Amino acid sequence: MKFAEHLTAHITPEWRKQYISYEEMKAMLYLVVEEAPSAESVEPEIITRHFANFDEHFFHFCDSELKKINTFYSEKLAEATRKFATLQNELQISLANRASAKNKNQGKPRIQTRKLQEIKLAFSEFYLSLILLQNYQNLNFTGFRKILKKHDKLLSVDTGAKWRVEHVEASHIYTNKDIDRLIHETEGTVTLELEGGDRQKAMKRLRVPPLNEQQSPWTTFKVGLFSGSFIVLFLAVVLSAIFHEGGVNSLKVAFSLYRGPLLLIIFVFLMGVNVYGWRSSGVNHVLIFELDPRNHLSEQHLMEMAAIFGVIWTLSLLSFLYSSSLSIPPFANPLALTIIMVVFLVNPFKTFRYEARFWTLRVIGRIITAPFFRVGFADFWLADQLNSLVNALLDFQFLICFYITSDDWLEVGDTSQCSSKSYIVRPIVNCLPAWFRFAQCLRRYRDSKEAFPHLANAGKYSTTFAVVIFSTLRAMNADKYESKYDNPYFYLWILAAVVSTLYAYTWDIKMDWGLLDTSASENKLLREETVYSSPAFYYFAMIEDIILRLMWAISYILTENEYISSDIMTSLSSFLEVFRRFVWNFFRLENEHLNNCGKFRAVRDISVAPLDSSDQTQILRMMDEDSGVVNRRRRRVGKKNKDDKQVLMSEESIQETDETN
Repeated sequence: MKFAEHLTAHITPEWRKQYISYEEMKAMLYLVVEEAPSAESVEPEIITRHFANFDEHFFHFCDSELKKINTFYSEKLAEATRKFATLQNELQISLANRASAKNKNQGKPRIQTRKLQEIKLAFSEFYLSLILLQNYQNLNFTGFRKILKKHDKLLSVDTGAKWRVEHVEASHIYTNKDIDRLIHETEGTVTLELEGGDRQKAMKRLRVPPLNEQQSPWTTFKVGLFSGSFIVLFLAVVLSAIFHEGGVNSLKVAFSLYRGPLLLIIFVFLMGVNVYGWRSSGVNHVLIFELDPRNHLSEQHLMEMAAIFGVIWTLSLLSFLYSSSLSIPPFANPLALTIIMVVFLVNPFKTFRYEARFWTLRVIGRIITAPFFRVGFADFWLADQLNSLVNALLDFQFLICFYITSDDWLEVGDTSQCSSKSYIVRPIVNCLPAWFRFAQCLRRYRDSKEAFPHLANAGKYSTTFAVVIFSTLRAMNADKYESKYDNPYFYLWILAAVVSTLYAYTWDIKMDWGLLDTSASENKLLREETVYSSPAFYYFAMIEDIILRLMWAISYILTENEYISSDIMTSLSSFLEVFRRFVWNFFRLENEHLNNCGKFRAVRDISVAPLDSSDQTQILRMMDEDSGVVNRRRRRVGKKNKDDKQVLMSEESIQETDETN
């Protein structure tokens, strides 16, 4: 692999601008060679002057790059030193409190254990930040070594090697070894203080995932197998439904019972596509969602899960269509499907993606109790997804109502009390996702005291309440007026829907995506910095978003003029809304990623306690010491295995890249 590709594959995305500009420097070298006068047409002095002028400019550029790298490395190293002192202080306090509690037989072992678990997690994340910084150090030094070697090779000189010895090898990024000492100190602290001297257990906790982790071939095979099976079975479902001899009303109800699960399955599959797009574009979704970098679902895991449930969904529907031949009550099938999906989610055993499932359940729990807990990015992101899955929630409300009110699973009775005549429960369910986001915005305002954007965002979600209320009142009072145009709630519903649509669209483009930057020079109406390669993708999304935001108006026109049935139109608009959210996800996380890049935030900030004045004094004293940070409690750790230390990219491994890059 060429070093330029190697560098691109292994950089920390949030620090992208702080790495050596290797590609730019390589382009400079090739350009000066191409523009050099021919030796046959000019004097040798002219060629020498040409390259000498270039060297002056090139080495000045190298010097500015080296200063940038040294400054950033020094800042991150100082930040790591402060963080290490804070964690050490918290660890000693926690261990002292735990010992005191044991001596006094206090009944707080669970609290102390939870505190230690938090410290272990903080050390684990801190260790990852150290490895990333060490990786930054190695990559940049190797970048200078390779570009200067290429300089000497192309220009047939040795000035590059001399410059490297005089400047790069004398620089802070090369001579400073504090990062290695911090890594050793962290390993020793976790081993001795947190894992009882068990180094193997400590290093397992501190394990750093590889930057270029490859997908399992077995997982890839399962994705292909189940996706292909789903397509074949779905075609069988379509053909079986066309030639089905059952009642139309029975199929209509089944349509509503199966639509909600299918929406969720499609949503999970598209999430897998989202993850693939983020990963391939360098958007660090693992950091944004504050996932465990050592254990999280990849795009293939999500696609595999969606494909498996897609196969189960089609088999359930085929069982419904052929229930008479199978001697099964037809409406037992959708209930069984829903139970399987719920049991999979809440299964308490540590199987079937236990960590991912319970991460989702914890986030859902925080969403439901939004006003009472701090709101993180994952909380309001998932609540936004629920706003696009509101029709799926209504379908599940219909499913619950149907099985509660129905006493015959063979024949379908009147279900209007579960749908069109449900004037209390369905409007509440319709408002729930918007209420979750509304409450989250109020909580964020309480925590930050910033009226904008949080109260303004709450106002956006409050418009949904008006839309649902006026829509419900319009339906309730429809019989009182000869024409729907005489119904005053009709106009109030239209007005509320228009305001809600424009409000939401403006917020999507300007606030959630960070577009419409009038100062952007290259990307008109976008922003100065973009992650995705083609501007057309952004313009498409801006047009697509407003069109799909207006689906309520398109649906009303088509159904009122009887161009299409309301059930089909509801299904179509539901799937299109899931697609709109799928596109929205790309730009929402891109915007958050760029915010993290601006803060150079590359790992989760897991704080166990704020710094106090004594901590500050301790930090200053430790930084003034010649030896920097040392372990205050020196013990013999024992002989370390050669492969104990986990380094993402050592200089030796980088040297293995193609020398002819």
